[in-house]
Amino acid sequence: MSQDVQLDSVTMRFGDTVAVRDVSLTIGAGEFFSFLGPSGCGKTTILRMISGFMDPTDGAIRIGGRDMRGIGPNRRPTALIFQNLALFPLMTVAENIAFGLEVRGVPAADRRKRVRELLELVALPDTADKRVTDLSGGQRQRIAIARALAVEPAVLLLDEPLSALDLKLRQHMRAELRELQKRTGVTFIYITHDQGEALTMSDRIGVMSRGVLEQVGDGQTIYDHPETAFVASFVGETNRFPGTVSQAGDGWAVLDTAHGPLRGRNPRGLAAGDRATLFVRPERLCTESRDGGLPDNVLEARVSHRDFEGAFINAFLDGGITIQVPHLGGEPAFVPGEPARVGFRAADAVVLPPAATG
Repeated sequence: MSQDVQLDSVTMRFGDTVAVRDVSLTIGAGEFFSFLGPSGCGKTTILRMISGFMDPTDGAIRIGGRDMRGIGPNRRPTALIFQNLALFPLMTVAENIAFGLEVRGVPAADRRKRVRELLELVALPDTADKRVTDLSGGQRQRIAIARALAVEPAVLLLDEPLSALDLKLRQHMRAELRELQKRTGVTFIYITHDQGEALTMSDRIGVMSRGVLEQVGDGQTIYDHPETAFVASFVGETNRFPGTVSQAGDGWAVLDTAHGPLRGRNPRGLAAGDRATLFVRPERLCTESRDGGLPDNVLEARVSHRDFEGAFINAFLDGGITIQVPHLGGEPAFVPGEPARVGFRAADAVVLPPAATG
C-alpha cells in the first residue's frame, strides 16, 4: 500500500554548505512526484534523506505519518533505484528480482511466484533465466523497477534512472514508467534535470535551485504560471526582457525595456520603480492576431538566423528574441537578414523580480 511523504522544514548542511534549505512539502500517497532542477540543486540530497542514507540536519521526514529519524534504509518502507541501476551482472534476471525477498527470508516457492508476477507486470515474462548483461538498456531499466517493487515498498525513489538511455528509448520509458506507476499505485518520487521527463510523467513537480524549493505544481501550472525568475528560465524555452516597472496595478505591470514598454501579468505585486524581467514563451509570439491586428506588445527586429526542426521553425531575431512557429509548408517564414514585426498578448507574459543570488 502506498504512503504519503512529508518534509517538514527540512534542511541539510555539509559544513558551511547548505545543500537543502528549509523545504516543507507533502507528497500524496499514490502520487507521481518529480524533483526537477540542475545539478547541485539539492534534489538528490532530498532523495537520500527520504531513503534513509542520511538524516536531515534540521526538520523532520515522515512516511505514512511516522517520523523516520534514526530509521535506516533497510527498515523504511522505501526502495531506491540508482542512476546506474546497480543490477548484479553475475545473476540471472530472476535472481536479481528475488534478491531482496531472499534477504528477507521469503520461501523459495513464494519468491518464484513473485518473480513471475513482476516479470508479467514489466512485460518481460520470458527473461527469467537470462543474464542482465544480455538485456537492452530499456529491459534492464524495467528489471531494476521489478526488483525494487519485489519488496512491496510504499514509496519508490528513482534517481535519474533514464539518463543513460538514448533519446528514443528515454521517451518510450517515460510512458512505461508512468503506466507502471498507475498500475501499482505506489508513490513514485522521481529525480531529474530533464524537463521533458518531469512534465510528461508527473502529477506534480517541485522545481529546485540552490537547495531551495522554488515552486510546486502540476506541469501546466509550472510552465504557464512560473512564480520565480528561475522557474520561468529553467522550465522550457523563454524570451527575457529585463527592465524597470513604469506602471503597475490590477494584476498587470508595464516594464520599460530595451525594446520599449512591454506589458504582462504581475503575480508578485511589483510596484513602479522595481527592477524586473518580463518572460514570454517563443511559441506565444506571433506575427499577427486572429483579427488581423498586432497583439498588445509589438517588437521589431532583423532576423539573424532560423532553425528548421521539422514540425516547427525557430526564428532568432536581433536583441535575443526567439519565436517558434509551426511548419505548415509553403514559403519559408522569417528570412535571415530581413526585418520582422512580431508581438504577444500581455496575458501570455509574466513580470517577475530578478532571481536571487548568492
